[in-house]
Amino acid sequence: MSKSGAVSRPCFFLVAAAALWVLTLYLRLLAMMSVPGAFTGRAASLVPAGGNGSGDPCRGRYVYIHDLPPRFNADILRGCAAASDRWAGMCEHVGNAGLGRPLSGGALTGETGWFALDAIFHARVRQYGCLTNDSSAAAAVFVPFYAGFEFARHVWGYDNAARDAAARDLALWLVRRPEWRRAGGRDHFLVAGRTGWDFRRDAYPNATWGTNLFLLPAVKNMTFLVVETATMGWGNDLAVPYPTYFHPRTDSDVVNWQHRIRNADRWWFMSFVGAARPGDPRSIRSQVMDQCRASPACRQLGCASGTAQCHYPSDIMVLFQSSTFCLQPPGDSASRRSTFDAMVAGCIPVFFQPRSAYLQYRWHLPKDHATYSVFIPAESVRSGNVSVEAELRKIPAAVIEKMREEVIKLVPRMVYADPRYKLETVKDAFDVAMDGVLERVAEPAERQIGSYWR
Repeated sequence: MSKSGAVSRPCFFLVAAAALWVLTLYLRLLAMMSVPGAFTGRAASLVPAGGNGSGDPCRGRYVYIHDLPPRFNADILRGCAAASDRWAGMCEHVGNAGLGRPLSGGALTGETGWFALDAIFHARVRQYGCLTNDSSAAAAVFVPFYAGFEFARHVWGYDNAARDAAARDLALWLVRRPEWRRAGGRDHFLVAGRTGWDFRRDAYPNATWGTNLFLLPAVKNMTFLVVETATMGWGNDLAVPYPTYFHPRTDSDVVNWQHRIRNADRWWFMSFVGAARPGDPRSIRSQVMDQCRASPACRQLGCASGTAQCHYPSDIMVLFQSSTFCLQPPGDSASRRSTFDAMVAGCIPVFFQPRSAYLQYRWHLPKDHATYSVFIPAESVRSGNVSVEAELRKIPAAVIEKMREEVIKLVPRMVYADPRYKLETVKDAFDVAMDGVLERVAEPAERQIGSYWR
């Protein structure tokens, strides 16, 4: 009997210890799941038990990030050097969390590329406050495919099959996922940091430019965020601001910047940064540049081939911060990155085509366009019947001051904060875009088309 008891007591203690260990592990896991940010991996916060209750600040706002194979994002960035002959400086533009090389003016500004939004947005989504690892609890699903960078790698010197290969592989990967089957992709969104025209190749007569990503039947229900929409908000590609050079880290950075540009000396009545488009009969750039050169109140930085003025962001920022009006005639497409660089500098934009802004950035810019901008029809400039400066001189000084103040108020909505930091109360362009996406995916399928303008 004593021998048997000697064996049973150690067994009892082993079982008890194991049970205690399991209980402790369970309690620790339960505690971690109830605290946002406890896991340092992909999700910044996990869905807590009962997380769909009315007291949950993330109710209806949870986002799930697809864990894509690296060939759809990280490998594209690692291969940036191979694309340097087609996109000069690509590696510099995608470094530093997508912000580019820091400028000499300070840590808050970077040499950010025009089309760097793929990486910037992905980095911001990773820090989003309502991430979840439970896809069934997500209101929206983010697809971190770097479509814009992939475009740049194959835009020249490849056939259409090579240009579309990654997009087709992505579609095949997505449709096999249970998250996709739940809603047919209507709750999925992707950032393609170029114009919508670059992803609709077969929609145009000269079908040799770009990819067919947006035209693939498998992804027709997805939401795509681009820097210029090709469907004016009536399709599935919706416009968000171009990246600018300014990337605040704190709320006070934004306030200090607004104070700086509010008190800037505006030496130039108007300015223009860009190059002519002699091969485009629709372009009015030559006329705008001629008028600027003829006026002592206008300053321009030329961007023609062989000139380097446009290659120095600091020069561009200084000019915009010292200008009252910034002229924005369309270039290769209707919208311009220059529009946002100018407005972030407190310069009032002058548009010549509604598609340059008014039919683009519904989430980020006011419906009442006259509060922050001036519109002069392109045809009146092309015909030579209108002097741009004369039209702008008609605006009373008090109205100009009011317009500039509206532009300054809009600054937070037009910049992407440094993804390695967090703004507390200020909503930047990313936050505004996320609000728009979540509102859109919550719409019934039949109401999603056109919801951008409601």
